[in-house]
Amino acid sequence: MTCDKQKNITIIGGTRGLGNWIAKLLSKENFNVTITSRNKTSGEKIAQKLNVNYTDNNIESVKNADIIIFSVPIEYTIKTIKEVAPYAPSGSLLMDVTSVKTEPSETLLKYAPKDVEILPCHPMFGPRVPSLEGQVIILTPLENRSETWFPLVKNFLEKYNTHIVLSTPEEHDKTMGVVQGLTHFSYISIASTIKKLGISVKKSREFASPVYSLMLDMISRIVSQNPYLYYSIQKSNKETNFARKTLINESIYLANLIENDDEEKFVKNMSESAKHLDEYEEALGRSDKAISTLTHELNILKDNIGNEVGLEHQYSKKIHIGIVEHVTSEKVFLKSNNKKLSLKISNINILSKEELFNWKKNHFPLKFFDISVLFPNSCDVNFLIKMFESIEPVIDVEILDIYQGEQIKEGYSSYTFHFSTFEKEDKDYVESYLKGIGGIIR
Repeated sequence: MTCDKQKNITIIGGTRGLGNWIAKLLSKENFNVTITSRNKTSGEKIAQKLNVNYTDNNIESVKNADIIIFSVPIEYTIKTIKEVAPYAPSGSLLMDVTSVKTEPSETLLKYAPKDVEILPCHPMFGPRVPSLEGQVIILTPLENRSETWFPLVKNFLEKYNTHIVLSTPEEHDKTMGVVQGLTHFSYISIASTIKKLGISVKKSREFASPVYSLMLDMISRIVSQNPYLYYSIQKSNKETNFARKTLINESIYLANLIENDDEEKFVKNMSESAKHLDEYEEALGRSDKAISTLTHELNILKDNIGNEVGLEHQYSKKIHIGIVEHVTSEKVFLKSNNKKLSLKISNINILSKEELFNWKKNHFPLKFFDISVLFPNSCDVNFLIKMFESIEPVIDVEILDIYQGEQIKEGYSSYTFHFSTFEKEDKDYVESYLKGIGGIIR
């Protein structure tokens, strides 16, 4: 959003989850952000950490707001909108980020003043994502109620290369009955069934195809989330109820076909379903990519046994530097500062050589050396600097002095280099390199 003055943005319920994530993003964009919550003690601590304002009074928080975002649990959304919307300032924008759109939209229309704009939206991601880059956000603009603010919000999201989907609240809820409701219910049902069958998930992975492993990861991702939230998603969208019942009926129908040895109808049903999905080639391509990622980092680590690597824990963001000693299908074992360290491969990202170098340069104490070397007078100074920089252990280098005199061999100049490395022993390697290209160490 581009504007002449700093915009005031209030996030109702901005201390946790997606609201907290949005507050952090907007604060970094230099908006004047205010968050609210009922717990004043924790709210003030969170606000201080995010460098935003805090109040436990929802009505007070919106008095000077340009944008008001409702980010409260689904079951409290309607009540909160009724409480706060009537106090929205003239010309401001009201938004909500819940996963249901029809009822919140109707409530916003009913309770918001006529001179206030409304733009319900649904970010299709959770607070674990690192950025907006590539994320899907559904906007459901209401007729004649977001003419000023809609292009500003759209431009702001496009700046982050988000994928914006435009929809109506009704179409959104019907589609989300499948995209969220049906998918979540299916995964939760499979997890519950595996538990009921008494199958060891860890043991089952030993038998697993890549498709099963990928599916199990997605199921685990869902069922490890807040169960109250997922219950609310099932209950709040009326379209989900219809999708859920249809799934149950289809499951019973297909099970009966198998029980009754009706191969023909089962095959016909499956073939027609595949035809309806109509994305065979694209689905194969996407799933092949997903499956290949399961072994990609494993193979990189195996290729680097005996070498130094940098690994970032994807949740804590802590960086681990060490020599790869051993790699299994699940873990990598490092030797770091004479200590043994094991990390789950599923929880780490491998730093590129450039990322590793820059991290070490910024965090490791450097070793500094001066060395004088004789090179022919015909040598170009800029070339010598570039040559020195190309020596693998060298981090930074500069020429302190160029000397010609009685003690210097005729036709040569003495170049004194000041350089840094990570290790003291790297000095010997640098000297050997310089000798190897014809330099004479003084």
